Amino acid sequence: MNKIFITVVLLASLANMSAVNAADQAYGTAKTIRTALTGIGLENGVSRRDPSDVIKVEDLYYVWYSKGPIKSGYDATVWYATSSDGLNWMEKGMALGKGSEGQWDAGSVFTPNILVAEGHYWLFYTGTTTSYGKGFEPDSKIGIAASDSPDGPWERIPNNPVLKNSDDPQDFDSMLVDDACLMVREGKYWFYYKGRQQGKSPAHTQMGLAIAEKPQGPYIKHEANPVIPGNHAVLAWPQGKGVAAMIGTTGPSDIINTVQYAKDGIHFSKTHDAVDGPRAGGAYRPEAFTNSGTGEPIQWGVEIGKHQGKELPYLHRVDIEWSE
Repeated sequence: MNKIFITVVLLASLANMSAVNAADQAYGTAKTIRTALTGIGLENGVSRRDPSDVIKVEDLYYVWYSKGPIKSGYDATVWYATSSDGLNWMEKGMALGKGSEGQWDAGSVFTPNILVAEGHYWLFYTGTTTSYGKGFEPDSKIGIAASDSPDGPWERIPNNPVLKNSDDPQDFDSMLVDDACLMVREGKYWFYYKGRQQGKSPAHTQMGLAIAEKPQGPYIKHEANPVIPGNHAVLAWPQGKGVAAMIGTTGPSDIINTVQYAKDGIHFSKTHDAVDGPRAGGAYRPEAFTNSGTGEPIQWGVEIGKHQGKELPYLHRVDIEWSE
C-alpha cells in the first residue's frame, strides 16, 4: 500500500514539474503591423533600403538609408529624411557620398546608422572598394562620419574604417562586416554588427559585438563573438538593464523569427516569437544613448518594404504589438 501511495505521489510530483517546465518555456509574441510611408516609399527607378534606427531631434524624426539605382546596396550613397509623425517623410538629400577613387569606400556607402554622443552626431556607414558588377566581392568595412547637426555637413573621421573584416579566414567576420547598431551601456559604446566568413553564403551571417571608450573608437571586438549565431540584419535595443535583439529568417532554426534577450548584452536567449518581423529594420529607441538602464521594447520603426519582380526596394513603417 505504501509503495502504491509513494508511486502516486511521485507521478503527481513529476506531472507538476512538467507543468512548471512547460510554463517556463512559454514565450510571448511580437507581431509586426505594416503601414505605407509617403516621401520615401515605393518610387519607380529608385532603390531606398537599409534604414537606420530613428532618432528624434526637437520636433522631428530623422532616418538615414541607402539610395541607389539597383536592388543591392552595393552601388549606393547615404540619404536622409525627416518627419513630424513617423508616417509622412520629406527626403532632405544626400548625407554622405562615395569615397574618392582608390579609397576603401569608393565603390559604395550604405547601411547607415546613427549614434548621438558627446554633443555630436556620429553617422556609421558600410563601405566597399568597388561597386557591384562582374567579379564583385563584398569586402565591406565600417566607417564613421561626424557632424554637429543631424542635417550635416558630415566629415569622415581620420581613423576610418573603424571596424574591419578579420584577417583570419576562420573567423565569422573574415569576409565582411556590415550593419552597425549602436547603444550606450556601462558608460561605453556598444557596437553590434553582422559578419560573414570567407566562403560562406548570406545564410551564414552572424552577429558580433565591438566596444569602445569613445564614439570614434577604437572599437575592440568582443572575445565571445559571434554573440548571436545568425541574423542577416541587426535590430537591437537597450531593454531594462540588458539588450534585446529581433532575429529574422537567417540562422539556426531555434533562433530564427524570435526576440532574444541578454542581461549582460552578450549571452542571449529567447523571450518572444517574432511574427513576420521587420525586414532589415531600424527602430525608434529613445533610451539607446542615455545609459539609463530603463529601455522599453521597441514600438515602431522603418523597414525595407516587400518588393517583387522589377520593383526596387523602398521604405515602410512597422509597428510592433507585444503580448506576453
